[in-house]
Amino acid sequence: LDNAASPEEQVAMASKLGQIMAQLHDADIVHGDPTTSNFLVRETTESLCAIDFGLGATATLPEDKAVDLYVLERALDATHAGAKPLIDEALRVYKRSCRTANQVMHRLAEVRMRGRKRECFG
Repeated sequence: LDNAASPEEQVAMASKLGQIMAQLHDADIVHGDPTTSNFLVRETTESLCAIDFGLGATATLPEDKAVDLYVLERALDATHAGAKPLIDEALRVYKRSCRTANQVMHRLAEVRMRGRKRECFG
């Protein structure tokens, strides 16, 4: 996501991120490192594509998919001021698009709690 892009363009890209993550997870693929550096925009089509699957794996567990989403959330938060609308949009599209979204989102809440504990207590 380009910080120079308009807020509307950033939200549109966040929507595409949510769609890509849903497609990957529906195929039982976790990216492993879904940071903003690992998504590219094709200039000719404005489509978004994921790159660098070096940490990727096949996975059927909601836990693995939830961790993928958690990494994406943290990456957006670290690289974009006011990232909440972008995260919300990516997750909104993910929930609408992914067949196992309910289970993954339940696990994501647990993953977030573990992450907060680690931040507070080391």
